[in-house]
Amino acid sequence: MPRAQVRSVQAIAMLSIGFRARVRRKLLGLQRASREARMILKALADKDHPVLAHLIPTRRCNIACAYCNEYDDFSRPVPIEVLSRRTDLLADLGVSCVTLSGGEPLLHPQLDDLIRHIRARGMIAGLITNGYLIGPRRIEGLNEAGLEYLQISIDNLEPDQTSMKSLRVLDRKLEMLAGHADFDVNINSVVGADIPNPGDAYTVACRALELGFTSTIGVIHDGEGQLKPLSKAERLVYDKVKALSKRGYSRLTYFQDNLVEGRTNKWHCRAGARYVYICEDGLVHYCSQQRGAPGIPLESYTVENIRESYSTAKSCAPACTVSCVHKASLVDFWRDPQGPPTDVQAGSGSILPAGAELN
Repeated sequence: MPRAQVRSVQAIAMLSIGFRARVRRKLLGLQRASREARMILKALADKDHPVLAHLIPTRRCNIACAYCNEYDDFSRPVPIEVLSRRTDLLADLGVSCVTLSGGEPLLHPQLDDLIRHIRARGMIAGLITNGYLIGPRRIEGLNEAGLEYLQISIDNLEPDQTSMKSLRVLDRKLEMLAGHADFDVNINSVVGADIPNPGDAYTVACRALELGFTSTIGVIHDGEGQLKPLSKAERLVYDKVKALSKRGYSRLTYFQDNLVEGRTNKWHCRAGARYVYICEDGLVHYCSQQRGAPGIPLESYTVENIRESYSTAKSCAPACTVSCVHKASLVDFWRDPQGPPTDVQAGSGSILPAGAELN
């Protein structure tokens, strides 16, 4: 058979595989939507449990992005027995959804076992990855484990000194996901001061939609999760990518819209209550950008701690860009005002009254 015909047959086969995968994801997505609806109803009925938890199975990462402060290149994976115990503790606290991140969580040798345990405890299982370790066998393992959501951030078209998470490197991985993944896939593109070619984000978003994935756009934040102002060119790209997103939580970007306009947000940050971040050492933090506060071991975290964090205003909230915290807090935007804000001293394990000196 001539080479051109072979390529044509291969292309048709890939389209067929991709179509079947989309149909399968759509059917499974209906089941996931039902579980999400129950999660929201549970959150509305009971304020004393977290909606979302981020759990870190390893701090180590296989790449080094210039803007990231959440990785190292030497940490050993947390033992699966320890992670399973932490999963049980989160389930006992009433957590609805657990997202695994890092570092690079796919570096953990027993990640599939951890996902199975999350699902066995009745929680929704998600994963944030740089995508480098994705392959057909890895995807099949995640399917069998019961993974429900996966997110990859792609920062540019070609690797550069800021980020190695480029479309050229990862596009083949995306095609594998499109053809084989049973779970929902979201591709997040970014704009901000550290990204030299902001227009790349639009190309990435278009490619994500072409493959049947959802697409979101994030704004690069500084080391404390605060906004870096967008240029006019970056704002144009942000608006174009946002216009492509039409599904679910991808539309809940009101907080970013305000920030890119130079307006802060007045909202009730429920970090430590509706959202908890569990580091590799098993400590509960408000979020990835405020590690150290409150810094309480998960084994000691109680409903009283949840209630205290729920009612505690955080001084970093007005310019916060950490979308998972915003979205987890959204269910309570209409109720329970918080007290005077406290200054969060990242990494200190304490919070101080507003205006207090940080020594």
